[in-house]
Amino acid sequence: MSTQTPVTESPPVLSAAAEQFLFYAQVELGFAKESLGTYRDCFRQIVRMIGDRPITHYTHGDVLALKSAMLSKGHGVCRQIVILSALKNVLGFARDQLGLTALDPATVVIPRRPRREVVFLTTDEVERFVSAIKTETFRSKPILTALRFRALVEALLGTAMRISELLSLDRENVDFARCEARIIGKGNKERTVFFTVRALNWISRYLEVRTDTHPALFVRQDGQDRLKRPDIWRPFTRYRKLAGINKNVTPHLLRHTAATQLLFNGCPVGHIKEILGHERLETTCRYYLGLDHRAAKLAHEQFLVYGPDLAPAAAPLL
Repeated sequence: MSTQTPVTESPPVLSAAAEQFLFYAQVELGFAKESLGTYRDCFRQIVRMIGDRPITHYTHGDVLALKSAMLSKGHGVCRQIVILSALKNVLGFARDQLGLTALDPATVVIPRRPRREVVFLTTDEVERFVSAIKTETFRSKPILTALRFRALVEALLGTAMRISELLSLDRENVDFARCEARIIGKGNKERTVFFTVRALNWISRYLEVRTDTHPALFVRQDGQDRLKRPDIWRPFTRYRKLAGINKNVTPHLLRHTAATQLLFNGCPVGHIKEILGHERLETTCRYYLGLDHRAAKLAHEQFLVYGPDLAPAAAPLL
């Protein structure tokens, strides 16, 4: 009687394991489309730098080789963090979900994220930027593309939304009476965003001159498709230059601008967390606490008091 050696399935190579992880992340973890795209790019970079081998064959030496390759390519700390996090996650997926003996994810040490200075527009710069967007011709006829961009900018400034959240909105999502909208935010989580009256006024003006029937709140010029991120970079650059602003004005900078304005006007940081849609208060504090130096100085004068007349007497002259 002959016996057959059972055939064991070979472990998947890194690229194949990455595709399985991405499917799992989409279905089970609720990763957004943008996050999936970022992770997919990271896996491509990892394969290029340390090779595409069975997921069980990678060692701590490969992690060091990956770090060395990123340094030689001039990757900044933030880019290193994203790529190493992708590797860490796929290794954990291989161990926990596929039952493979892969490198312990805990051995992948991720560098600390540097604290960056938060760049934002001052109130004067905000008005210069939006005033540079001429929404009418000399004969007082509306310019649709300029009106759309002004409405988009005012919406970002008046809600502190992420650009992906704003571009995903449909007209029917916006409750003009309640000045709010329900959106699907980061991590595929639903939340409520709030609009200023000023932002809704500009959105209304934009919608009034549209003749298309597309449901999206912001559409391309032909009215046939939803406005996409690549459509907005050129006007940001154009109007920044017209306004004479040296800062790199982007949708995310406008989000920072809205958050800092809330802070400077005395809004509690817990409320800022909810408005921004941060999952953890720590994230809000890391970005924005410490920005209001005026309030810090006033607080120092008001609260750092030890008692009356405790100033040291002048030292005697010798």
